[in-house]
Amino acid sequence: MSWWIYLILILTTTGAVAWVFRFAGQQLTENRPFYRDMPFVIAFGYVFGGVVLVGAMIYYLQSTDKNGVPAAGVIFFRWAVQGFVGFAIAAYLFRLFGRYVGTAGTRKLFGSMPLTAAFGVLVIIIYAAVSIFAGAIAPHGQEEILAGSNIVPGGNPLLGGNPEFPLGTDQIGRDIYSRLIYGAQNTVGIAFATTCLAFFVGGSLGFLASILGGWIDQLLSRAVDVLMAIPALIFALLLMTIASVWSNQLGIDRTIFMILIIAMIDSTRVYRLSRAVGQNIVVMDYIEAAKLRGEGMGYLIFKEILPNALAPLLAEFGLRFCFVFLTIASLSFLGVGIQPPLADWGTMVKDLSQFINFAAFAPNVATAPLLAAGAIALLTVAVNFVVDWMLHKSSGLKD
Repeated sequence: MSWWIYLILILTTTGAVAWVFRFAGQQLTENRPFYRDMPFVIAFGYVFGGVVLVGAMIYYLQSTDKNGVPAAGVIFFRWAVQGFVGFAIAAYLFRLFGRYVGTAGTRKLFGSMPLTAAFGVLVIIIYAAVSIFAGAIAPHGQEEILAGSNIVPGGNPLLGGNPEFPLGTDQIGRDIYSRLIYGAQNTVGIAFATTCLAFFVGGSLGFLASILGGWIDQLLSRAVDVLMAIPALIFALLLMTIASVWSNQLGIDRTIFMILIIAMIDSTRVYRLSRAVGQNIVVMDYIEAAKLRGEGMGYLIFKEILPNALAPLLAEFGLRFCFVFLTIASLSFLGVGIQPPLADWGTMVKDLSQFINFAAFAPNVATAPLLAAGAIALLTVAVNFVVDWMLHKSSGLKD
């Protein structure tokens, strides 16, 4: 039978079990509100979630060796589950530590922090520490070419590994573990600097437009509309191609151009948000009072408007950081971002992508490109967890 027939059978069976589950719950609990008011879709979701969980457990317990060939899918799935459980336990212990150690303010903050936000904060702290102390943590330099090339991860000599290089080496003999650490310093550090610049430019212009209004507001808004009409990645790729020629002629590092280009593109998104928030604030009475006192433009922006717009801007900062981070990785993957010999996660995914072809019979080799991709994905998820928590706190909603 075709796959879609199996799918229909699975969904039909799950629906029947869901109906029985809801009906049995109503009868056994004498129509208590939980089961009495439960829609069929909710009951279906419970049963479907149980089916997925059981299927995942069965798949996790499968043998990692089938007819002498390593089962790459099972191995990767086990690593993912073990990593998820490990990070969940670490996040729980980190939150528990924060509730009993620190100032009264931090203990209160950790007391109201959900586990997902604790996970995000923990990952961000780890990434920040690795980025700052990359030179002390990495055993080798990011440009250093070592003795062997294409050493597989794992450190097992029988499988082509080397204990000195736990994550292996790339095609020209550079240590992947060291380059992964320096990639955090380059990729994350540049993304943070670019996001700060985008917020300074976009936020300042947005608040300025909301205060002055008139032709300045119209001029800035229409220019932003034109820039936002162009797809961001395509626009950045075009400008970086032009900048690569200018950087050679002017003797300026291409990374400087990349920071300015991405900051200019992302400042348009920040401008729209800051302008919208600023227009809701400038009509307040305390702004009129500050104007009557004769306060200048800088005071109005940084002392009156910015503190009252901080919550949505902080949430946007987290989201914008993720977009900038992924844009830099995408440009590096396409070959116009951070240039060799500097280590960058996007470039590492590109350089090591051919090792995925060995996943069927050598899972250790196939993990090489997944390390940098996993580092990108992990930081993106962590930042979004923290942003989601900040949005929930700023909305005033209760758990």
